[in-house]
Amino acid sequence: MKHTLDTAGVDHLVGFWLAVADVPGRRVFRQHIGQPFELKPVEFTLLMLLLVNPGVSPKQLVPALRVPAPQVTLLVDRLAQRELVERRRNARDGRALHLMLTAKGQALAEKVHRLSLGMEQDWLQVLSPGERVMLRELLMKLTRASAD
Repeated sequence: MKHTLDTAGVDHLVGFWLAVADVPGRRVFRQHIGQPFELKPVEFTLLMLLLVNPGVSPKQLVPALRVPAPQVTLLVDRLAQRELVERRRNARDGRALHLMLTAKGQALAEKVHRLSLGMEQDWLQVLSPGERVMLRELLMKLTRASAD
């Protein structure tokens, strides 16, 4: 017999529902991308950002990833060790670094990008196309508003 808990006292809390929705979202991510490609969500995000923004600096990734600079360095180090990302010196300013996907990183980023579209389709199938657009726009609005 299935028993459901009373959530009436917390139904008004957006944070509660974000946390609850995050559980299956992370499970779907792990199943489709995380485990098969040994990627954490933040590493996937970094790869997606480099896919559409080749040559960005690590400093530019800090606000985009919403993590401190030392964590960006560690993320880039891990992906560089896997030969997915490389650091290139700026031709005009030898001190400045730019991040690029390697050929291996480009291929992986393109593959997980395609897979993420199917993953989202499966996970969000209960939403209409309009609801998906609305969800994405609301999440983007919240994310932009919370940027440091």
